Amino acid sequence: MPFLLLFSLCLLWACGDHPTGPDGGSTRLVAGVDFDRLFALPTREELAAISAEWAGRPAPSAAHTEVFSTAVPLGAKNATLRILAYTVAGARLYGALLAPRGASPGSLPLIVYAHGGDQGVSVEEFLLMSLGLGEARGQYAYALPSFRAEALSYGQEFFVSAGEPAPWDGDVDDGLALVEVALAAEPALDPQRLGAVGVSRGGTVAMLMAVRDPRLARVVNFFGTTDLLDVFGQEVAEEALLGNPRQLPGLDYLNRTLLQPLKEGSLGIGEARLELIRRSPVYFADRLPAVQVHHGTADPLVPVSQAQRLIEVMLGLGRGAPEFAYYLYAGGGHHPLSLPGSLERTQLFLAPLLQPAPAFTAAFAY
Repeated sequence: MPFLLLFSLCLLWACGDHPTGPDGGSTRLVAGVDFDRLFALPTREELAAISAEWAGRPAPSAAHTEVFSTAVPLGAKNATLRILAYTVAGARLYGALLAPRGASPGSLPLIVYAHGGDQGVSVEEFLLMSLGLGEARGQYAYALPSFRAEALSYGQEFFVSAGEPAPWDGDVDDGLALVEVALAAEPALDPQRLGAVGVSRGGTVAMLMAVRDPRLARVVNFFGTTDLLDVFGQEVAEEALLGNPRQLPGLDYLNRTLLQPLKEGSLGIGEARLELIRRSPVYFADRLPAVQVHHGTADPLVPVSQAQRLIEVMLGLGRGAPEFAYYLYAGGGHHPLSLPGSLERTQLFLAPLLQPAPAFTAAFAY
């Protein structure tokens, strides 16, 4: 039996309604919330509903306004930094576009940098990270989205995006919109050579961007969550429902809009499940392009089990090196600099994007 069919059947078997719990025992209730139902594996119907909802969202607009521009050094080259304003879901957002000067039309690959945390992103933060690309640093263009209700900064310049926070799911809309804006704003970009690098929250966003837009051919995930239905997600939800939430990016949003409404009975289990599943790239792994994963075994915020979960599923799908690569760093924490060699590995993994478009094939892009 083909693996994907078997996988789907297993999901169906595991996700049926179990009034006394999936194992036949008593239902696990936390603050009145049925955890057996909330955290059961997704059904085919749920996955199809999410995919259909994604497909039905408005296509990103390329309309934009340039609000700031300056020259910055980028390795051995000079580059132009532009801050662009654009609109998503009625909110005015800001993103940075950094491109080497003098590049010919269609000559540059674009890397989207999806930041971690929930305090916005600074161009300086990205420039520090980009040092890991070595001499290749000046051969890419870069897009840095600031997600809704967050700030984008460069030096003394601050640009605060409007809208209500929508961690992970709304972030993907914001990032994909900036891709369209960047392609319209910079003729030197090659739309056939797109990739993403994400850190923590941004690692999850980068993977989900690639799930939803197959033009993103390579993704590097630094310690992002992959499965909010797994043990980690259950532990975090239980603590929040019992009044002791962890300090985790995005958790305030999920607690306010999902967990507490579940507890109060104003939100149904079915609706809540869809919100968790759509933020869990592991359930859409068959749509991921080439992916590289970095995770420290001593990560205090996102446990290494989240990387191991993705590894398990990807290997089960027959996805292996070099198109799927993973590195688990003994004693590594929640920062790329605590993962020795990770930035050098990122450089090598992204290098195929430097090949001219006719010679470049987006492996596993659907």
